[in-house]
Amino acid sequence: MIASLRGKVLVRNGSRIIVDVHGVGYDVWVSLPTLDALNGDDEVLLHIYTALRENSLELFGFAKAEEKRVFEILLGVSGIGPRLALNIVSGISPGRFRDAVLQGDAGRLTAIPGIGRKVAERLLVELKEKIKKLPFEDSSPTTSLPGRIEDDLVSSLVNLGYKERQARPVARAALAGAGPEISLTDAVRLALRELAKS
Repeated sequence: MIASLRGKVLVRNGSRIIVDVHGVGYDVWVSLPTLDALNGDDEVLLHIYTALRENSLELFGFAKAEEKRVFEILLGVSGIGPRLALNIVSGISPGRFRDAVLQGDAGRLTAIPGIGRKVAERLLVELKEKIKKLPFEDSSPTTSLPGRIEDDLVSSLVNLGYKERQARPVARAALAGAGPEISLTDAVRLALRELAKS
């Protein structure tokens, strides 16, 4: 079981990266906040969840242990698989997720792409007691390098199911009104609002 990886990012492809650890490349799915925190050729430390199935092995990586904890809790909910859990962790911070569950705020959860009312209500019911035991702290948002943010945003939208020809102009429109320090997570939220208008 792989619990963590430390190495350099060789390839970034939407929500997947390849991390070089002493000459071995690991293909890892990462959350949007984690992707947002990656800086150039710097060494990264990822907290890894290893999803082992009958015919596949997938790695899911998180820059913060809190994100991994939420991801693991989500996997205990009926009907939530690793990809949907990653989508949820990408759409809301651990602290805000905890608050939404404790306050019974289904509206905040349905604002996450891919989460409908039924799934949100299931999360509220099944996680209320479990989430109380986990203390989370929200940190200030990290920033992306300006030259990469548009491509990263387009890749993120494509991974959410949009075509690139639709995602590219929406990404440009979303970033046009944003400051240079915008994080990828916030950029995705702006782009999804733009898509909702059309």
